[in-house]
Amino acid sequence: MKIKQNSINENFAGNKRRKQIIICLSFLAVFIFAIVLFVNHYVQEVGQKYITAAESVPGGDAILVLGARVYADGNVSLMLNDRLTTGYELYKKGKAKKIIVSGDHGRKDYDEVNAMKRFLMEKGVPSEDIFMDHAGFSTYESLYRARDIFQVKKVIITSQEYHLMRAVFIARELGLEAYGVAADKHIYHGVMLKSELREIAARNKDFLTAKILKPLPKYLGEVIPVTGDGRVTDD
Repeated sequence: MKIKQNSINENFAGNKRRKQIIICLSFLAVFIFAIVLFVNHYVQEVGQKYITAAESVPGGDAILVLGARVYADGNVSLMLNDRLTTGYELYKKGKAKKIIVSGDHGRKDYDEVNAMKRFLMEKGVPSEDIFMDHAGFSTYESLYRARDIFQVKKVIITSQEYHLMRAVFIARELGLEAYGVAADKHIYHGVMLKSELREIAARNKDFLTAKILKPLPKYLGEVIPVTGDGRVTDD
């Protein structure tokens, strides 16, 4: 009888511990989720303050067009088309004399920046006014390199608004006087939900990266002032 009673007590204690662990893990999950939502909102709020219409955006040292998908045939995706078109429109309005196209050119078989430059040149932008950042592997690296390689102090960034808020936040954390102009010229069917969900994680990651860690980009290199000739960035 005593053995049976001990067994009941042990089972009760075990169940109690399991419940305590479940409660603690639940509170921890809620706490982490709350932090993720708070950081997401904070990055959005900071970035949104500096996003404005093309007509009213202050002039800058350069227009920065952030890269996106380029197809195997060299054509740019719809999102990138709209970013480049917005960058071109800002250039034509005289908001900056130079354009930086920053994207992934880390492999011979994938090249965002030359496709971006071709797009702009076909619209009539002179080659010397287009600087290619071949090592813009992330939004953070694109902004860091704009500051340290291209010596930009005041920048106009163009991307879709969901991404633009984070880009402007990063730029401001890096000490740039940054403004954003949204490039949402279409409805991007089948893309936005996935992009928005991924962006929540990216905002949290870049909050930590830009505000606290501030690591060096994968590549830096020699200084190429944006006041010069963009053809020096040709490969």
